[in-house]
Amino acid sequence: MIIVKTPLRIGFVGGGSDLKKFYDRCDGMVVSTAIDKYVYAIIKERFDEMIYINYSRKECVDKVAAIQHDLVREAMKITGVTQGVEITTLADIPSSGSGLGSSSSITVALLHALYAFQNTLVTAEQLAVEACRIEIDILGKPIGRQDQYAAAFGGINKFIFSKGDLTLRVPVEMGNAQKRKFASSLLLYYTGITRSADTILNRQTSNLAETDKFEGMRRMVHLVDPFIENMRDGNISGCGVLMEENWNLKQTMASGISNPQIHDMYERATSAGALAGKVAGAGGGGFLLLMVPRERQNAVFEALKDYRELPFMLEESGSKVIFDDRSYPSK
Repeated sequence: MIIVKTPLRIGFVGGGSDLKKFYDRCDGMVVSTAIDKYVYAIIKERFDEMIYINYSRKECVDKVAAIQHDLVREAMKITGVTQGVEITTLADIPSSGSGLGSSSSITVALLHALYAFQNTLVTAEQLAVEACRIEIDILGKPIGRQDQYAAAFGGINKFIFSKGDLTLRVPVEMGNAQKRKFASSLLLYYTGITRSADTILNRQTSNLAETDKFEGMRRMVHLVDPFIENMRDGNISGCGVLMEENWNLKQTMASGISNPQIHDMYERATSAGALAGKVAGAGGGGFLLLMVPRERQNAVFEALKDYRELPFMLEESGSKVIFDDRSYPSK
């Protein structure tokens, strides 16, 4: 049996510039971090040659091509595992529409577990590249490239996206005191809305053909380095100003990124003392990320008491094997 644990992520500024329609014309850039909420991929050898898959549904098939779970199917094709396995996926949060990159984390976890099942060592870079290949190139999902890298590598990173599907990872180094101050200012609240990001991302991608939308995305990219400088300085107020500007720009990228409920949550939080916030991921639902100084958090807790908070910490590690018991010969 193999168990792989892969983190989810939250992004701060620059999100959306990892879409090919943007970075083929101008380098994209985001800053994001892995968090201590995870997806898990479990693989167990079976005595027979069947393939069992357990998620929100259960599948039992005799060949890879018959698998309906597209991420499992394509991960098995890439890694070369063809039969005699039982695969289970689990998640700490709602596994679709969260805005925390769960789909990409699951893809990375599946690849990692399937390679480990065959006793094959792979790098975080390979996991990220192959996860992008599955989700973007093979399945045609209208998503960007940051989530796969954030899940594979972990930690706080700046990612730069360039023409030719090139992705450069630059780890963000921070002092311990500054990192604790920054991490303790972040709150996540579940909006109670799950949604498919595809519709919003398709709109956003199409809208990048418009000059004003493209320039708006460029402005979001230009917020990344100042945001990192404020993080390193422990300047939470400065980070808040930049996150608020990013959120205002993001809402102009496509319809549906915000809605009356999200707007109400945001207004309640900022009125109670939050410096800024943004919807995680593409928008439209999932989780609302807030930046709130510690001394104002009790007021925000009270203002948002009707919603469920998701306490979290930053995660240094990327995808990793946490259990490996292969008492049988490798296939």
